[in-house]
Amino acid sequence: MKSPTLLILCAAALLIGCNTSEQQLRERTAELCQYIPDHELLERSEHFMTPDFYAVLDTMFYRLPAHEAMDHEWLYYFVTSNGGTIADYEVASVEQTDRTHAVAVINVRQKWEDGSFAPDNDIEEHRLSMEYVNGQWLMSDFDGHKADCIRYIAINRREQAVRQAVSDYLIRKIGTHYLQGELCIPTLMMVAETDSCIWGDFWVFWYNVSGDTLLTVSGGNHAGRMTLRYENGKPQVTDFEQTEDGAGNEAGAKRIFGDHYDIYWNMHSNERVREAVRQEQLGEYIRCHGLNIRYYQDYGWPAVEL
Repeated sequence: MKSPTLLILCAAALLIGCNTSEQQLRERTAELCQYIPDHELLERSEHFMTPDFYAVLDTMFYRLPAHEAMDHEWLYYFVTSNGGTIADYEVASVEQTDRTHAVAVINVRQKWEDGSFAPDNDIEEHRLSMEYVNGQWLMSDFDGHKADCIRYIAINRREQAVRQAVSDYLIRKIGTHYLQGELCIPTLMMVAETDSCIWGDFWVFWYNVSGDTLLTVSGGNHAGRMTLRYENGKPQVTDFEQTEDGAGNEAGAKRIFGDHYDIYWNMHSNERVREAVRQEQLGEYIRCHGLNIRYYQDYGWPAVEL
């Protein structure tokens, strides 16, 4: 049983949160604005955010594979675009909705590094949520992005499980037919996906490690449609219908890919895109496995920095 003194202290803490003046909330909001995650999540932001809000942002920024910024502007550009401007914050209003929660309206204008404002720069309105935790007001959400993050993390984990199933199949069923090296690391270019099928342009590569370089031992292309089955929520590849080599390649690819054929062919025929995807996925593999690798190199070609 809690002592009377402890109960009094707890009640006092709640009352402090309850009785925070509007001016104090405005001042705290202005302070928290400096930790809005824009382009990056500052490590010291952890002390100015609720633990659950910081955790989802930390997962999004640093625990998931690299994002395509243009697909996730709500994450990378919370209050500014990628135009080299600096956000200028003004606390327009703040309302305490109950004893431990408050919402502030933030007006944001963009200014240049010299402090000047562009004449046609509009004011954008944002909402910063706060929660009173352990005697201080902390940022608990910003424009509803916490829910966005939670949804995306769930989607991403499913995508990663599917990608892992595809990689495992390629290594186990396809990679064993190549001259083997130390590491087999497929490159996956997903064309289309349903709950039960994956269409993709897949490459299987074996590498040896030489210093800080992955040296390509062997590799080849395997495009087609994979069939998925889920066991206890975990995806597994049960069948792989591949395109043919030689004269029947185009007709077979059109049949297998169907309406997705043009997307597939644009991927397959563009070496620049393929190498960019390969470079990105190799970098992610190296990061996840803690390898001290900086380059990969195909036989007869210059090393490519990761």
